[in-house]
Amino acid sequence: MTGTILNIITIIIGSTLGMIFGSRFPDRIRKTVIAGLGLFTAAIGIQMFLKTENAIIVLGSILIGGILGEWWKIEEKLNRFGGYLEQQLTKNSTHQDESIQGENSQRERFMRGFLTSSLLFCVGPMTILGSIQDGLTGDYRLLATKAVLDGFASLAFASSLGIGVLFSIITVFIVQGGLSMLAAQAAAIITEPMMNEMTAAGGLLLMGLAISSLLEIKTIRVGNFLPALIIAPLIVALLSFLGY
Repeated sequence: MTGTILNIITIIIGSTLGMIFGSRFPDRIRKTVIAGLGLFTAAIGIQMFLKTENAIIVLGSILIGGILGEWWKIEEKLNRFGGYLEQQLTKNSTHQDESIQGENSQRERFMRGFLTSSLLFCVGPMTILGSIQDGLTGDYRLLATKAVLDGFASLAFASSLGIGVLFSIITVFIVQGGLSMLAAQAAAIITEPMMNEMTAAGGLLLMGLAISSLLEIKTIRVGNFLPALIIAPLIVALLSFLGY
């Protein structure tokens, strides 16, 4: 839960600064910070990958996981889910602006900030991978990196959407904390070799995330590779059962 707590703290700080200082922070600073985080995230991904004891297992899990992810269209469904929430929010927003003024208008602004930021902070590969890693091993470095990103994002959102962004910490606590707790329960049945290969597969996903979303070098549908986090330990378990 350490990573989730750090994430909540950065959102509180970012939202507060956003409401106080607004849009005074230059865009070039934001871009430079995100690029630095991209380099750092890629470095962590490489470090995680080096934990593998059998690179072929990682390759197999990535390929099988990628095929399953494309078949199930995981990233597309995540994006569709986000688009649906945004569409519903915009629809409600338009309706309220036409018929309700004053206090209800403030309520609409609050809900827009809350839902938009909750969606951004809780839907994505980094949330899932970071929460699992934190729950299984106690390694919260990935969630700490995400926390910095969310801090800057909450600053930008709060400057225009107000205090609703701050209350997204409730969603972050429930989603990330819940994933970490579930992962902690699974730790009892996951052996060290299974953990190493899952960590290595996660490292590749992390590098893909850095290349695609943070450094913007090449678009990669990282979300479709998420099944690899389950496939890797399953391959290890299968090989162990077969005596390899």
